[in-house]
Amino acid sequence: MLQSVEGIYQNGKVELLQVPTDVDERSFIVTFVPKSGSVDLPSRGINQEQAANLRARLQSFAQDWDSPDMAAYDAL
Repeated sequence: MLQSVEGIYQNGKVELLQVPTDVDERSFIVTFVPKSGSVDLPSRGINQEQAANLRARLQSFAQDWDSPDMAAYDAL
């Protein structure tokens, strides 16, 4: 089963910010994601105005998404 954990690449080294579960020794692939807040909107078919509108409409869900109880869904 694939498992993702967050980490930081710095000075040529990868540091995991979470401990993977049920993993003893495995190979892995590192995927670099854009820095937080830097989303290439045109590549997703959306402009700044549409993104702002979407962000405003989804804001009402933020409290639920950020709830510790929602962590149970991360494992699905």
